[in-house]
Amino acid sequence: MKTTISQQDWKDRAARVLPAAGFGNFDPGLIIRDGKGSRVWDEDGNEFIDYLIGSGPMLVGHGHEEVLEAVQEQLGKGMTFFTNNARGIELAEALVEAVPCADQVRYVSTGGEADMYAMRLARAHTGRDKILKFEGGYHGMSAEALMSLSPKTLVNYPQAVPDTAGTPESVRDNMLIAPFNDAEFARQLIDEHAEEIACLIVEPLQRLIPPEPGFLETLREETAKHGIVLVFDEVVTGFRLAYGGAQEAYGVVPDLCTLGKVIGGGFPLAAIAGKKEIMDHFDRAVVGEKGFTFQIGTLSGNPVASVAGLKTLEILKRPGVYDTIKGHGARLMAAFAKSLNNEGIAHQLVGDPVLFDVVFTDAPVKNYRDVLKGDTAKAKVFNQSLRASGILKPDSKLYAHLALTEADLQQTESALEAAAKAVAAAG
Repeated sequence: MKTTISQQDWKDRAARVLPAAGFGNFDPGLIIRDGKGSRVWDEDGNEFIDYLIGSGPMLVGHGHEEVLEAVQEQLGKGMTFFTNNARGIELAEALVEAVPCADQVRYVSTGGEADMYAMRLARAHTGRDKILKFEGGYHGMSAEALMSLSPKTLVNYPQAVPDTAGTPESVRDNMLIAPFNDAEFARQLIDEHAEEIACLIVEPLQRLIPPEPGFLETLREETAKHGIVLVFDEVVTGFRLAYGGAQEAYGVVPDLCTLGKVIGGGFPLAAIAGKKEIMDHFDRAVVGEKGFTFQIGTLSGNPVASVAGLKTLEILKRPGVYDTIKGHGARLMAAFAKSLNNEGIAHQLVGDPVLFDVVFTDAPVKNYRDVLKGDTAKAKVFNQSLRASGILKPDSKLYAHLALTEADLQQTESALEAAAKAVAAAG
């Protein structure tokens, strides 16, 4: 007979062997056992409609039959080789075909690695050291990326604030920080430091915040004028906002982009993609020893992740798929607004139908500091109520996806009504 281990037992075991009892990603008190389609189950058998979807990768749902079939076939042929493999080459071809800025790609295993290498490539290409990023923008776990990601102390721009212990003080000196969606500030900062800036790295949709009209266009114009590498961090937005990512959706093409999450179909895979003259810095034979950017990774481009990614992209490319995903998201956004408006609760819905959340404020949300004005106590009550109703969403975003059903959407709409009432009752 199979022995059932409770979620509490697993939490106790985790506390003994894991710092802070978790992996560092999400609420360590939730231990997921299974996922299928739009739903997940914890170790106690509690069922949730999943709007976390692994923090984004499972855009076609958990355990999609076609993805599983492709993976199972590959598993019988080998899991990883540390050499080129045909499936990885095929996926690279698909990425180059889909992504406007991509002449070539180089694989890594995580989006954070991709962002780190993109910044390093830009430095190699320009011979400059400074990185310009936007306050609140997330670009992985490198020392540069963890400058002014979520600063608790708000200082004057363009000063950088380290968000983690262990960051060398010298990193701050090579970082410039600007407010997202302020095109004029970015223009002036670029003009002032143009000869020092290697790259400007930006999430085209920063966490949840859409770009104001003309903002990305200004960044493209100013970086091109001064020979600065424009990097779009599309780890989240790639193949989500559109098949060609934010570049396609917003009509602005960077020099480099980073990709992750969706392209691995649920397996560890990410990539740097961009113009050949920049990607050439990965090729010693082209740029010589001085210009060569060293990069290596044990699982980079492994065939299991590649076939999962290929099948996921094939599914996403089918007629009507993005209309379906965006339709689910638009319906959810309408349900959020209706439930909160019915209770007279001030709020802003921030994001895109494929990726959004509510900020409990009556003021527009255009940058990181605007998000900080939101009522976090109300957000906590709201999210706790949703969890109690069987809705799994992150604290600060909700991913719409293909696997959602009519029953899922109806249950979510009812849960949103209950959550809004809970917020109203809490005062």
